[in-house]
Amino acid sequence: MAAGDSRLRRGGRLKFFYGPMDCGKSTLALQMDYNHARQGRHGLVLTTIDRAGPGRLSTRIGLGKEAVDVAGLDLRALVRERWARGLRVDYLICDEASFYTVEQIEQLADLVDTSDVDVYAFGLATDFRTALFPAAQRLFELADEVTKVQVEVLCWCGRAGLLNARVVDGVIAREGDQVVIGDTTADGAEEPQPADVHYQVLCRRHHRTGDLGPAARAEGQLRLV
Repeated sequence: MAAGDSRLRRGGRLKFFYGPMDCGKSTLALQMDYNHARQGRHGLVLTTIDRAGPGRLSTRIGLGKEAVDVAGLDLRALVRERWARGLRVDYLICDEASFYTVEQIEQLADLVDTSDVDVYAFGLATDFRTALFPAAQRLFELADEVTKVQVEVLCWCGRAGLLNARVVDGVIAREGDQVVIGDTTADGAEEPQPADVHYQVLCRRHHRTGDLGPAARAEGQLRLV
């Protein structure tokens, strides 16, 4: 059976790049794919729950690429099926990795350790409650290298934006399902959200106090008029 390309070193690597919304994770994922492909390596781009819908990795700055939606997939079987057809898979670009299952993270680690496939995972660390996503936690535990994406994201107050707030009808939510699609829903979504749901990056102080800033307060006052 074919295996990953380990020309530059013996064995693959599992790397996790994390950060809040808007810090450029998906853009970095596309850049990573480009850099490896231009050196003759062959990879697969994976994602799930992308803002553009199934089968697409997209960025907020307008870049995008076709991708494999991992929902319900065994990632080892996905790669091995391509090898069985004589296709090379030297690396995986795994966007939105915090929404993968823990089992899929284990599968990625298996591909690294047993088949020399390089895995580059990109995703959020924490949810709207500031709790680790299970898949992100497992990546922190297993990854050979963990890197915080350095593109600075700001809270409305000017401090560093660290946490992702879920805003429902103008108020920060403290309870609810861990994954709820908000302003990332693409045109043609199956069902609209029952409430106005979106996400906003805040500093720790304003996430804890629930303060969405003067613009949100002004909008709330207008709604009451």
